[in-house]
Amino acid sequence: MKIFQIYYNFSRIERQLFLGSVIVFAAASIFWASSYFYRNTTAIPVASNQYTEGIVGQPVFINPVLAGNNDADRDLSEILFSNLLALTDRYTVSPDGKTWNIILKTDLLWDDGKPLTSDDIIFTIDSIQNPESRSPLFLTWQGVIADRISELEIEFTLRTPYAFFLDNLKSLKIIPKHIFGIIPTANFRLSDYNLEPVGSGPYKFVSFQKKKDGFITEYNFEANKNYVSTKPFIQKLNIKFFSDTEELLKAFNTKRIDGFGDLSPKNIEDIKLNHQIIEINIPRYYAIFFNPNSNEVLKSQAVKSALTLATNKNRIAETALDNKALIVDQPLLPFLPDFQASSAGQKEFNLDKANELLDKDQWIKDSEGIREKKSGKAVLRLEFDLIVPQIPFLMETADIIKEDWQSIGVKLNPIILNPSDVVNEVIKTRDYQMILFGNILKLNPDVFSFWHSSERFYPGLNLSLYSNKKVDGLLEAVRKNFDEASRKEQIQQLESLIIEDQPAIFLFSPIYLYVGPKTLGGFPEKILTTPSSRFENINQWYLKTARVFK
Repeated sequence: MKIFQIYYNFSRIERQLFLGSVIVFAAASIFWASSYFYRNTTAIPVASNQYTEGIVGQPVFINPVLAGNNDADRDLSEILFSNLLALTDRYTVSPDGKTWNIILKTDLLWDDGKPLTSDDIIFTIDSIQNPESRSPLFLTWQGVIADRISELEIEFTLRTPYAFFLDNLKSLKIIPKHIFGIIPTANFRLSDYNLEPVGSGPYKFVSFQKKKDGFITEYNFEANKNYVSTKPFIQKLNIKFFSDTEELLKAFNTKRIDGFGDLSPKNIEDIKLNHQIIEINIPRYYAIFFNPNSNEVLKSQAVKSALTLATNKNRIAETALDNKALIVDQPLLPFLPDFQASSAGQKEFNLDKANELLDKDQWIKDSEGIREKKSGKAVLRLEFDLIVPQIPFLMETADIIKEDWQSIGVKLNPIILNPSDVVNEVIKTRDYQMILFGNILKLNPDVFSFWHSSERFYPGLNLSLYSNKKVDGLLEAVRKNFDEASRKEQIQQLESLIIEDQPAIFLFSPIYLYVGPKTLGGFPEKILTTPSSRFENINQWYLKTARVFK
């Protein structure tokens, strides 16, 4: 060819210049083409084969009517069952806030192909409200009347207006009437469908494996073609179960699982494979709740103020949680709607000031360095028992508090108990002076269950046995108030009153840590209601992308 003849007629220097020019032109062309392509295209998720998640624990009832505090049950229910709001096309609320009409989307199907209608919603609520089901949701739905208007419409009638009823609809997962309707309610827990569920969520049950001793090792799911929303990008989902965190970490490091949640900050350094850690806020916090009925000293404002000042929250967050926590000073969390920061709740760690308060209140140190005070013929002593669930970061928290309080002449005796014993025995009987425990909030400012005087005894969650008539009135008003602006004012008053009364020492809100491959996208980097709600939008998770022109 002529071009080669011309090239060979070049001198040595001319050839080098020619080749250099060609290389520069080619590189510039590639760079321009690449730059043009990336400027005019966008990455979109595409289908991928499978994802395997690891969970510590065991499923028992994969049934949202029965699933209680078992994380495995709640996780799998999130994957397999749709909530009512996701099935809803539209809704209306009466002017008085007592009547809610829900209109379902058309052509809804269960994953076995059977129609999903208003009858299933009515059946689910009836099952929850039936005491024989022993549903953990019983109290949430007590007093709500659900009437069938048509195949697609349900009318809910409430005893009193509830501004946050929409959150109840979002958390209500529907079970199939054609499966459970023929089973006596008292026998729900005996049904095989609790382990081989029929649902309406993004994935459907395929199979599970278990050992001869009954330990379930794995669940297998596939994308549900009847799912009402966008179908999952990941076609197959596997969940593997482990007896403890050590086994879970080993499975991740040997590539037997792709990801897992609720990583302890203390275990971050144990992750050996290339990974990403996603940090998410969850509306939960831990506090020391005072029970003044068990120890009258805890009625003293001076003592409670001194204990708060002597609690080094920053040290706790840094040491017990490796700084993976938010400091908490009041009953609502900063990332929740209607949150109003209150300067009254921000008491900086100050041992000198704590000592001054106790000195002024005439608490004198005895020969052991523990403060005492005469009250009539009795001698009161600043010595307290603290119930602590046997959870590493809580035990470490208690040790730090014990050390700091000792500096101001207060003796703390941590009593370490199995978490189930704390819930099933100690909290039920309110048999404690102080308890280190966590409150799980909703994504709304309704804290009625934790601070209203009617909730002081089991099954209420008012762990401080707190009672204040003004607070009760505000808690009731907030629930009925649909106006956001005036509701914020009520919440600000509410928080100020609780902080002033000091029924608890608010400590911290742990950050939820999820470990996954670097290719994982679509994960909800936002606020999660509960750990299991990480699966709320699992249909949006993806492992692969492709570029398309805009």
